[in-house]
Amino acid sequence: MSARLPHGMPPLKEQDVERRRQYLAATFVTCVVLSLVGGTIHVLELGSNRMHQIRDKASYDLADQESRLRGAGEDNLRHIAHEQRRLAISTYSEAEAQALLAPEQWQALEVMIEIPAGEFIIGTDNLRADPQDHPQRKVSLPAYKIDKYPVTNAQYARFLAATGHRPPLHWSKGKIPSGLAMHPVTMVSWFDAKKYAEWAGKRLPTETEWERAARGVDGRRWPWGNKMDPAVVNTYYRVGTTTPVDALPGGASPEGVFDMAGNVSQWVADDFLPYPGSQAPEGMFRAKAPKLPESGSERAMKVVDFVETDERYKVLRGGSWKSDPFSTASYHRNFSWPHFASDFFGFRCAQDVNS
Repeated sequence: MSARLPHGMPPLKEQDVERRRQYLAATFVTCVVLSLVGGTIHVLELGSNRMHQIRDKASYDLADQESRLRGAGEDNLRHIAHEQRRLAISTYSEAEAQALLAPEQWQALEVMIEIPAGEFIIGTDNLRADPQDHPQRKVSLPAYKIDKYPVTNAQYARFLAATGHRPPLHWSKGKIPSGLAMHPVTMVSWFDAKKYAEWAGKRLPTETEWERAARGVDGRRWPWGNKMDPAVVNTYYRVGTTTPVDALPGGASPEGVFDMAGNVSQWVADDFLPYPGSQAPEGMFRAKAPKLPESGSERAMKVVDFVETDERYKVLRGGSWKSDPFSTASYHRNFSWPHFASDFFGFRCAQDVNS
């Protein structure tokens, strides 16, 4: 049998036809394989580029990745053991703590700024602001003093040396991570902050005092004015960690108070309560706690509901290095359980003028 071809061409033999079929099949298979290989290479390149992007956005040195990975619930267990002093961590002697900074640095950190008595604007009527930040109103305060800078790791080390209080959980072997002496202390709960303030002969500022020191008397949105300026604030992973407390003078408040926006969210004295005239739902001001699953199926699916309690959160102000930039607005109110600690929770102290 032979294949029929156009007029004038000799017919192909059966073996020639079969050979051509094999060539065509081989060509088709080769094209398919090359397409698959090309597609795979493209996907791998995309994946590689994406991994580079993820690494570039990482907020810690990837060489430390192994120490950062935690199993579910492991951090909670580490915090419990830490709270109960079961990790047997030692810390600085008073002489070692004093040697962390030069005398002029200690002198600078002790500066408190006096905020004069008077009326100012608190809160906001900005429709885009969170409901707990409403409404705007005017209040009056007597004169008071507030720390120029957030409390630093070095200052907290002196407190630990003098009192025997436990160090923050992330201090390796009870010592400040290298190079962070002038950075704000973090991983401190509201109770830790309160104890430090008492030891220092001070107190935590009220949130009204904090807001007055942050925004002055003209109701500005941020300490430096009404326009977001990324160059003067450490927020939204721009740096990826805390910065020294004196690093951003351009972001200071009208009276010269530093880091009232970004770097660390700061504990204040107050419970998280609605402002007078607030339209925010009452439920948001009641602290939520996890309710253990009741049924076996819920436990198997790890279903956890959060229920309202009669407890109150404590207020945090100022936003942090992790925050959305608009959460650094001077009127914004954040909140947390008072016993919680985080790598973006810090604080500063206040004092009555006559103290």
